Amino acid sequence: MAINETKLNKRQDKILEILDKKGKVFISQILGEIKLSGGEIAKVTVNRDLDKLLKIGLIERKGKGRAVFYELSPRFNLLKQIDPVKYFSEEADKRTAKEKFDFAALAIMADIFSAEEKNYLEKLNQEYRQNGKDIGEAAFKKETERLVIELSWKSSQIEGNTYSLLETEDLLRRKKEAPGHKKSEAIMILNHKKALDYITKNKKFFGKITIAKIEDVHYLLTKDLGISRGLRKKAVGITGTKYKPLDNEFQIREALEKTCGLVNREKNPFAKAVMLMILIAYAQPFEDGNKRTSRIIGNAILLAYDICPLSYRSVDEIEYKKAVIIFYERNNINYFKRLFIEQFEFAVKNYFRAKI
Repeated sequence: MAINETKLNKRQDKILEILDKKGKVFISQILGEIKLSGGEIAKVTVNRDLDKLLKIGLIERKGKGRAVFYELSPRFNLLKQIDPVKYFSEEADKRTAKEKFDFAALAIMADIFSAEEKNYLEKLNQEYRQNGKDIGEAAFKKETERLVIELSWKSSQIEGNTYSLLETEDLLRRKKEAPGHKKSEAIMILNHKKALDYITKNKKFFGKITIAKIEDVHYLLTKDLGISRGLRKKAVGITGTKYKPLDNEFQIREALEKTCGLVNREKNPFAKAVMLMILIAYAQPFEDGNKRTSRIIGNAILLAYDICPLSYRSVDEIEYKKAVIIFYERNNINYFKRLFIEQFEFAVKNYFRAKI
């Protein structure tokens, strides 16, 4: 099932597969299903497997006595692999999806990276830190400028901006607007640079996250674009999904407060960044500019912990949107997390390196 937990054996994977397929299952049914698949197994062995799955939070035991049954936990649904091609082969109106914001999704949002993933991300970041020492301060500053240009371009492109990368570079370096584009597109890109300059100059400030800090980044990103400042006071819809975000200002604030508390309690900085990004997108606290705010504030956390920021240059914007929608509809973070790891690897391998 491709769950990112302590390595499971084949029997344990099979048990998860059975529960994923059938819902609530009695131990007799598990024994029967394993036997049908060609394996003989003792009940005591299955009980040991179930105990392990219970301990790591992937399943839940319910009922009493002979009526005890097992079912998948919300944590399993958070981490299991979902094939995006298969998932989006169905139209939005036909997909089985959560249609409303679920506060319970916040309660299970912890320890989202496996030990193997944490080690890989940390190893990459050690490479980033060493590269920064090797290239020197002047070259590091130039590489930061390059990443800012490419992130401003890509983040804007994800939002439908039609500036090319070269036009974006010309705009940011020379303040020259490209012909044939709306004024608002230039403003969006310039706002990205202002927000990125702000988080770069105030790295340690984002070691702890508050609603006010999120609102400040949102304001910098949306200034002069006709977007209201502060938390929204009306309902919003999202293209391509049945999911409807919260429509009550007080609940939106509550969701953000819980998100900030959750992120601040999390110890792993990579998890902090991913959790904050996906939960801002999920809550949609602002009238517009939510996902671009989530990307920039995610980088703010990375910079606060001396971690390589992401440019998202190589991400496919459609796949990025799919990853967010999967979380909206299934509260599943697996695909979004995979894209984060891929983009982190891309950033380390393509920036802050000595040129050969």
